[in-house]
Amino acid sequence: MSRHGHQLTEHEAAAMFEPPSWDERYSGPEQVFSGKPNTQLVAEVTGLMPGTALDVGCGEGGDVIWLARQGWTVTGADFSTNGLVRAARHAEQAGVAERVDWWRVDARTFAAGGRTYDLVSSHFLHPPDGGMLGVARRLAEAVAHSGHLLIVGHAPSDAFTHLTASHRKAMFLAEELLAGLPDDFDVLVAEQRPRTMTRDGVTMDVHDSTLLARRTS
Repeated sequence: MSRHGHQLTEHEAAAMFEPPSWDERYSGPEQVFSGKPNTQLVAEVTGLMPGTALDVGCGEGGDVIWLARQGWTVTGADFSTNGLVRAARHAEQAGVAERVDWWRVDARTFAAGGRTYDLVSSHFLHPPDGGMLGVARRLAEAVAHSGHLLIVGHAPSDAFTHLTASHRKAMFLAEELLAGLPDDFDVLVAEQRPRTMTRDGVTMDVHDSTLLARRTS
């Protein structure tokens, strides 16, 4: 990953996995992401009966706002204070503030603490050193009976050869997360889905690692 045309060193890349880097990223006047809901969220959640939802790594709140507009009661969670402030402002502007609340938490140390949700989702959260398996295990604990877990991330790809080794290592295949699911989950989707994305004016073909599972007990 580069920032403002600067190729990151491994030390700089490591810092980007921590809250201060994201607080800095969200401190400027410009919007970082499009505000549109993620493609696989729309594909998998459209048609589900709205209930309670937890979106971990919610960033500026695009997915939270979309879920709220579909009738869900949503908690947006992120480890960036500035990101949550920005997300809350966007929810207010979208007219859905009464349907959402916010939780500052690091997914790497997340604990459900008895809270459960009908939908737990996470999109493009990439903890370092292959840490997404542990995150998947933690998120599964927050899924209610008959609820769904949806995790989407970047699959390893030649399209990302410009990134640092630590960022490439943080990517994952959907199948690699299966070991993090308790026995009472049925796997509905575990695949890499093709998608075209544009970033910094460059269009590339990528794959979204997509895991959807349902709790049966």
